[in-house]
Amino acid sequence: MHGAVIIAYPLWPLRELPNLSVIESLAKIGVVPVVSFARADDAVPVADALLAGGLPCVEITFRTAAAAEAISILAQRYSDLLVGAGTVLTAEQARVARDSGARFLVSPGFSPDVVDQCARLELTMIPGVCTPTEIEMALNRGITTVKFFPAEAAGGIKFLKAVSAPYKQVRFMPTGGIDDSNLAQYIALKEVAACGGSWMVKSDWIAARDYARISSASRTAVAIVSETRSK
Repeated sequence: MHGAVIIAYPLWPLRELPNLSVIESLAKIGVVPVVSFARADDAVPVADALLAGGLPCVEITFRTAAAAEAISILAQRYSDLLVGAGTVLTAEQARVARDSGARFLVSPGFSPDVVDQCARLELTMIPGVCTPTEIEMALNRGITTVKFFPAEAAGGIKFLKAVSAPYKQVRFMPTGGIDDSNLAQYIALKEVAACGGSWMVKSDWIAARDYARISSASRTAVAIVSETRSK
């Protein structure tokens, strides 16, 4: 379920990555937009804006009641968008996310119940970690790609380098406090598969229907990843 992560490649549209695992696809894309929808009706225009900006993936958080419906809408409508669920805190939420069409799940921490449920559902899971103990809990369940959260508040790049040093087989998806100002520094690390964040899909932009701004911010993030990885 959890394949090796490949990060030293240029970005490609999702439709050109048919034989890759979910983890490998996210790693190639390099940036995972994290979106919280107040209304499911906002899902399609936001997805269109992300795709126009070069980001064929989205993580929809279970922080709102609209999450499951938004996931379902996008999963059914788009074949070139990798749709996942974020802030998954319970085994039941994991089931709902899978049934709605999510292809991967992300959680802020390490919940054995959620991880084991995802294994039963054969659903790719990226659990949150912030300590060596949590990293080893993931490894004990065969998971080698984890979310590093909250990245900046926990110590940022310096802490990530230190905590990842004993675990050469593990790749991280830092999330929390990342934006255009520090994205390149994270992506440059061999330990980082991709970075997650909401800076290119801010809630007030969605509320204002400023989809052009979402596309522009997405293009900037894609350019930063591409330029950094080409060095």
